[in-house]
Amino acid sequence: MALVEVQVPDIGDFDEVTVIELMVKVGDTVKAEQSLITVESDKASMEIPSSTAGVVKEMRVALGDKVKQGSIVLVVEAAGAAAAPAAAPAAAPTAAVAAPAAAPVAVAPVVAASGPVQVFVPDIGDFKDVVVIEVMVKPGDTIKVEQSLITVESDKASMEIPSSAAGVLKELKVKVGDTVNIGDLLAVVEGTVTAAPAAAAVAAAPVAVASAPAAAQTPVAAAAAAVVAPAHAPGGNTVGLPHASPSVRKFARELGVPLDEVKGSGLKGRITADDVQTFTKAVMSGAAQTKAQAAKAPAASGGGGSELGLIPWPKVDFAKFGPIERKEMGRIKKISGANLLRNAIMIPAVTNHDDADITDLEAFRVSTNKENEKSGVKVTMLAFLIKACVAALKKYPEFNSSLDGDALVYKNYWHIGFAADTPNGLMVPVIRDCDKKGVLQISQEMGELAKKARDGKLGPAEMTGATFTISSLGGIGGKYFTPIINAPEVAILGVCKSTMEPVWDGKQFVPRLMLPLSLTWDHRVIDGAAAARFNAFLGQILSDFRRVLL
Repeated sequence: MALVEVQVPDIGDFDEVTVIELMVKVGDTVKAEQSLITVESDKASMEIPSSTAGVVKEMRVALGDKVKQGSIVLVVEAAGAAAAPAAAPAAAPTAAVAAPAAAPVAVAPVVAASGPVQVFVPDIGDFKDVVVIEVMVKPGDTIKVEQSLITVESDKASMEIPSSAAGVLKELKVKVGDTVNIGDLLAVVEGTVTAAPAAAAVAAAPVAVASAPAAAQTPVAAAAAAVVAPAHAPGGNTVGLPHASPSVRKFARELGVPLDEVKGSGLKGRITADDVQTFTKAVMSGAAQTKAQAAKAPAASGGGGSELGLIPWPKVDFAKFGPIERKEMGRIKKISGANLLRNAIMIPAVTNHDDADITDLEAFRVSTNKENEKSGVKVTMLAFLIKACVAALKKYPEFNSSLDGDALVYKNYWHIGFAADTPNGLMVPVIRDCDKKGVLQISQEMGELAKKARDGKLGPAEMTGATFTISSLGGIGGKYFTPIINAPEVAILGVCKSTMEPVWDGKQFVPRLMLPLSLTWDHRVIDGAAAARFNAFLGQILSDFRRVLL
């Protein structure tokens, strides 16, 4: 084993960038090219990768430190044969890390012109198809040379693309979500403008500055250093992105977290991954609301309707008619109310009602419980329903899908949610991979999750990821009902209490235990014939559970 010092590679024309995030700690095992720290200049943030794989033995930098090319980030214990002097591999990630520095390089004005001038994407290094994540100007704005126009992001860095000309922005050629490369047309500027050199000259600038001594810098490079845009101010009036690294912003996008609503705890108010997780937990627990949730709250509480073009909700002084008592709705009902309202309005839902003969299945359930009474696991009819639904979902996969724009996402996993009645309101725990579990295991997990729901100890991960939901009123009563689909799912099964009924067998009426089924489905995805077939197939499985093996 050998100790290798991992250094900051060539980061272009930047000197003494600030360490704003530590992504590893002593004892961690890192891979080659794994991000170690995030650094930031006034124009770009970038992640510094490791030049070797191994175990982190010592951290040489802390938050707020200034680093530059050649600074030692940490010491890694690597395999002797694979280890090399840190200076050698440091050159390898140059293209990837130096890329962010290329975009903000300011180049001395050289040509004065009047009239339309095209602004192109300068050299952004070795990155291809970087995504536009922010547009910072609009047509009609007066812009200056080196003023930032857009922000682009790769998986390792974000950078602001500056204007090479000054004047009035007449046309913007990109929008959020577009991908751009070096040489792509960004904008058209009109007026008395000062144009910068071509992209080729910009590309050469970082190389010249990195390789030449400070005293030997060219006049162009010296002039470039003098023209610097204002530093990013995360605590100020946010026109641009929240103060967060590319990896944190990607993490937030995956969770659907609005970063502009997250309070950063890092250096200069920077948002960290922990901040995103804390915000997510607060929203899931009901301790906090996003702006989108808050906007829906009046409608969810029965106080709105104007957003949908409806007449206002009636305001009544109920005390005029008799004694009243006012109680605030529970936290869970407040959260679920907004979702239920959205789903009920947005989804064109249809419900099919049917009955399933579960006479033989109920007898089998009772005998199974007698055989396993010493284990403490009690099998419920809902456990059999879950296994039956998995079989039906496999036969009719559109019921296990979700809408994504104009496309359908078919899921090759079967996570079933079940509605649990708790003192605080309705909750929906999720049993994962039901296709891989037997009825006894499902029954055990269902009992554990239901208890956690009643005790208010369900975590967000235990209530997300369902592909299909079952809402059972079997222990209460009723005949049929119309459950509301739990978006982004496309169907939900409602089950009521089974009753003994006379059923004609072709010769006579015989007593059979019948289970009412209410299947609600999204008509954008499913048609009536498919829904009828799904219900019929489900009924066949419940009447003869051996079919689940076919």
